[in-house]
Amino acid sequence: MTGKFRAGHSVVLLAAFLLAAFLPTAGRALEEWPAYGHDFGDSRYSPLSQISPANVARLKPVWTYHMRPADRTGRGFAASENTPLVINGVMFVSTPYGRVVALDAETGQQRWAYEVPNGDQPATRGVAYWPGPKNKTTGSEIVFGTRGGVLIALHAENGAPVQSFGKNGVVDLHSDAVMQGFPQAALGITSAPVIYKNLVITGSRNQEMPQQGASGQVRAFDVQTGREVWHFNGVPQPGEKFHDTWDGDSWVKRSGVNVWVGLTLDAKRGIAYLPFGAPTFDQSGNDRKGQSLFSNTLVAVNAATGKYLWHFQALHHDLWDYDLPLTTLVDVKKDGRTIPSIAVMSKASLLFLLDRVTGKPIHEIKEVPVPTDTDMIGEAPSPTQPMSVTPPLGRTTFDMSELANLTPQQKAGCDKIIQSMNITGAKFLQPQRVDSGTARFPGSWGGIDWSHAAFDPRTGTYILNISNMASPQVMVRKSDGSYDMRDGYQWFWDKVSHMPCQVPPWGELYAVNVNTGAILWHSLLGVTDGLADPNTGRPNVGGPIITGGGLIFIGATDDKRLRAFDIKTGKEVWTFRLAASIYGTPLTYRGKSGKQYVAAVTTGGFWGEAAGADEVTAFALQ
Repeated sequence: MTGKFRAGHSVVLLAAFLLAAFLPTAGRALEEWPAYGHDFGDSRYSPLSQISPANVARLKPVWTYHMRPADRTGRGFAASENTPLVINGVMFVSTPYGRVVALDAETGQQRWAYEVPNGDQPATRGVAYWPGPKNKTTGSEIVFGTRGGVLIALHAENGAPVQSFGKNGVVDLHSDAVMQGFPQAALGITSAPVIYKNLVITGSRNQEMPQQGASGQVRAFDVQTGREVWHFNGVPQPGEKFHDTWDGDSWVKRSGVNVWVGLTLDAKRGIAYLPFGAPTFDQSGNDRKGQSLFSNTLVAVNAATGKYLWHFQALHHDLWDYDLPLTTLVDVKKDGRTIPSIAVMSKASLLFLLDRVTGKPIHEIKEVPVPTDTDMIGEAPSPTQPMSVTPPLGRTTFDMSELANLTPQQKAGCDKIIQSMNITGAKFLQPQRVDSGTARFPGSWGGIDWSHAAFDPRTGTYILNISNMASPQVMVRKSDGSYDMRDGYQWFWDKVSHMPCQVPPWGELYAVNVNTGAILWHSLLGVTDGLADPNTGRPNVGGPIITGGGLIFIGATDDKRLRAFDIKTGKEVWTFRLAASIYGTPLTYRGKSGKQYVAAVTTGGFWGEAAGADEVTAFALQ
């Protein structure tokens, strides 16, 4: 299985790229964007300070690259959630048009393009970079997964497949052990892998339902050969530790419990952190009573061997699709010492801070009683859930007095949902019911989702964006005794106006001090164009970055804006309207000219809107 390789147009440019294809110095790496989250710890922090609150008003677009190939312009636009990499002056972009491309990071000029074979698509959120072995017997590589469930390795200097990796640069992830007797089950990659030394470590995305299907196994492969080196089962198998946390035979061929967001790595200590999501089915648990590890659990493993080190379950017996989309390495200053820590948050938007070596809480975690009332037969909701020193970020309850009435269209659309689902309100972590829809906050998209967060190591400030958007599911019992959603995944908003049914704010940006757990400030994120008062905040997906200049850059909202906030005050200090919305995370880097750039992939195509652009745009001071 091979892909089509399209060479660049200039031999001179290719030669220049070959000279720059190896591992940058540590200082240079800090000034570029060498990993999906900037660094292995997913800090999304860059020390670059050329752009500041004092001069950000001068930030303007300097180049735009169109991802859609010329021979596909009549087929419409496609959505992307990509954050590119920048290494030695070259930008690597995973496009939604079946290609990975390399661009000159200062001009946007294409160096090479690789077309994924068989009409497959590269992972929407990004690729990983391997600098090559220390002895430099081989060159650097770009490694990524695809929606169709393969891993691909390319030579970074020219985009040609690494022939020694699997078969012609491709490793098929559909092993018998993973597919569990369901060869047609869903299995794909949506996030960038992590590379530790010579190992490519990746999770996968599998189905939301039914209960049985592909395994959520996390695997590590040799980056040069594609040979599997280790795997870790999200559902412990017979003979493995914690297998007994699954009631009866509820573990058998269970799907879900997978890592569909990116892993986080402490390369210095050789620890990989696996944020496992919910088991299938994630809205009902009458067939999987009990703790069911490692669902909704952060697991620390030895990155070289996959050996279990410790775990923390952030949510018990998930009934809400509250996966763990956020992990970040942070340093917490407490009691006169600096503690290497990791932040973890489920879509329930509760922030937990753990010692990243031992897994012990930095700030107190309490098991707090939660509602358990449900009319679903055989369901046994957990009577308690872990709560952190920081309160939930964003809305967690809803009363009918909080309905919005901002336009006739919004009111009519919301009234229809309320009547059809018999919505009467909601409490935090209230179980599902069959006789009414619980307008539960956060919804299945969060709170926080795969957007991740950004950490400022200078001040201990942690920046997170959240959505106040409910999921009002109504459950129905099937003939086999299991449950399903009556109308599929639903959202508590008017589908025509795209306005949520409760009063604003609908999207917010939060700053938390990790040293104390205190919320420093929170600001509206996004506007609803056309309203007399558009300052509502907007539902959002896509994360923030922080720069040494004291700025937060974020897209994420469906209002087609890229924004900058002052990290000290939370004040919005710059806004630029784009052709479409940004649903990836921006990046920043220093060009070889010394100029600082901010860049983002702009496509739209989420939160109910159509994709409307195909742009990678870079900004610089003018």
